Amino acid sequence: MYYVYMLRCRGDVYYTGLTVDMAHRIRMHLSGKGAKFTRSHPPEAVAALWRCGDKTAAARAEYAIKKCLTRQQKEQLIAAPETLRDILPRLAGLEIEPVSPEGYL
Repeated sequence: MYYVYMLRCRGDVYYTGLTVDMAHRIRMHLSGKGAKFTRSHPPEAVAALWRCGDKTAAARAEYAIKKCLTRQQKEQLIAAPETLRDILPRLAGLEIEPVSPEGYL
């Protein structure tokens, strides 16, 4: 099982990543051993989280969120994570479902 997540980070910016172990990945980001971006922009909250059926679905979702969405679209997605396939129709047919991000940060 893979997860795609969006973090709201210091400076009111967003970071998107993927992982197989969400709790471990958050600990890495918080300790400064995660992505280079989150070392300079520490996470403040898990803004959105999706469970993906396989690595391909997770990688495609992560890439599409990072590269294809404007900030405004990312904020719309955070407000309604279940609309991922509506905002990004290229992800239709992939096993991706929203998960509550509560308790991860």
